Amino acid sequence: MAEGKIHSLNICKAKGEKSSVAEARLIENFGLESSMTAGNVAKQVGLVSWESIEKENGSSKVKKNAPCFKPGDFSEDITTEGIKLSDLNVGDKIVVGTDAVLEVSSIGKECHKYFAIHYKSGDCVMPDEGVVAKVLNGGHIKIGDTIKTVDVDEYLIKR
Repeated sequence: MAEGKIHSLNICKAKGEKSSVAEARLIENFGLESSMTAGNVAKQVGLVSWESIEKENGSSKVKKNAPCFKPGDFSEDITTEGIKLSDLNVGDKIVVGTDAVLEVSSIGKECHKYFAIHYKSGDCVMPDEGVVAKVLNGGHIKIGDTIKTVDVDEYLIKR
């Protein structure tokens, strides 16, 4: 079982605009409440680790004097810390906070050629280190909440 915490929650109010919030509500089969990116059946919630963002900031590919990337810049809804997202597999269950449960629907997310990240660094962590998930069980979540993987049998027993 892998475990970490929520580093940042990022709500998309308008295309290309992510705002950090202290708490949010995950809605079953939808995504983050009030986020315009929610509702997509397979891509309800995007996750990227803070460690991946820091790695991108330290990359020699980042153009000199370019501003550092921050949570939300990779269009992720949840920025994690302490959990290696690239070790997850499609179908893995993730408990966020006390009640919310996500299921990994894909590893990696396309980072479009014209995405702002490419202009700053020429590279993007999303295809290899981002995770997309759907919400199996909603719940209230906040920065600092635990995020951990659970065994499928353990998940089914709790349901």
